[in-house]
Amino acid sequence: MDIGLQKKISQHSSLPLGRIDWFILVAIVGLMTFSVAFVYSASSSFSAVKFGSSESLFWKHSVRVLIGVVLIFVFARIDYRVYQKFAKPLLLLGVFLLVAVLFVGPQIKGAKRWIYLGSITFQPSEYAKFALIIFLAAYMSTYHEQITRFKDRFVPMLIWVGIVCGLVALQPNMSTATVIFMIAVTMLFVGGTNPFHLGAVLGAGIILGGGYALSAEYRLKRIFAYLGIGEENKVTETISYQLDQALIAFANGGFWGVGAGQSRQREWFLPESYGDFIFSVVGEEYGFIGVSIILCAFMLIVWRGTIIAGRAPDKFGFLLASGITCTLGYYAFINAGVTCGLLPTTGLPMPFISYGGTSVFFSAAAIGILLNISAHTGIYKRE
Repeated sequence: MDIGLQKKISQHSSLPLGRIDWFILVAIVGLMTFSVAFVYSASSSFSAVKFGSSESLFWKHSVRVLIGVVLIFVFARIDYRVYQKFAKPLLLLGVFLLVAVLFVGPQIKGAKRWIYLGSITFQPSEYAKFALIIFLAAYMSTYHEQITRFKDRFVPMLIWVGIVCGLVALQPNMSTATVIFMIAVTMLFVGGTNPFHLGAVLGAGIILGGGYALSAEYRLKRIFAYLGIGEENKVTETISYQLDQALIAFANGGFWGVGAGQSRQREWFLPESYGDFIFSVVGEEYGFIGVSIILCAFMLIVWRGTIIAGRAPDKFGFLLASGITCTLGYYAFINAGVTCGLLPTTGLPMPFISYGGTSVFFSAAAIGILLNISAHTGIYKRE
């Protein structure tokens, strides 16, 4: 980072928030605010039995939402170009955490995805995902004139993508590894890499991903359940149960919904009703209208994020905004597709709506970065 850039960062570190994209801010804060009601409704029965209070998970989620809103405004005040300087160390930290979780993370439901720091739980894949986005944006913006060179420019990026996706897959967490790969491919595409190189990577990724999906019996049975194969198998029936209950919830909701707090499927019928499948509870209580509003909110976020990327003052801002935008879009629409039965069952949360901590915090920080990029439109000379 040159001296002139450091002066600009210092000069604009307290950029007025009046310049940010208010469409995105209002949409995100709205989703986070309503998620408090969604989580309370979806978790109250489970929380009452598990913790002795129907409001236990509600209060935990409320605090996390509040922290998330604070993080949005904090990161919106930090000049996004700062991350370009620390892109490599941030990624190295992410890789270290992904390795660490394989050794020190507790095994929950056959997977090691969390690190426990006292009463605090941390999911390294959420951090590593955004660290990789920052690294790819910094790398391609630095070498944008040489990015089509395969051996000395394209391959190094590919190695880092492979390391992150591979470590996440080892947890095992195929759904997150697949989405990270999708995000990376999207960034490589918009970054101007050679289409033939990118096509080869995409083909290799599909082959490796397909082989990995078939390498474990439980993943194979998820695929069979999605395709409707082996329905007489009890394990396949168990896997299909969650989706069946989600579809029942949508059917119960109809067009207008059964009313706030009136969900029947949350009462021990629908597993993960306040987590990965909260979208179906929203569908039951608020109907087609409710889920349409949520999807429209994410479409607005993706649209405005695309505009921010297009107007970004430099290549780094363009790529960083593109990566953040496609991440939120992929997670939202994949989650919606899974709960509606359009995609195989995965463990991806609905951004800003599902109960969670790490996902809310890092997604909120990413939104803050996106808002900071929007605020710098016209300040730096476009490269």
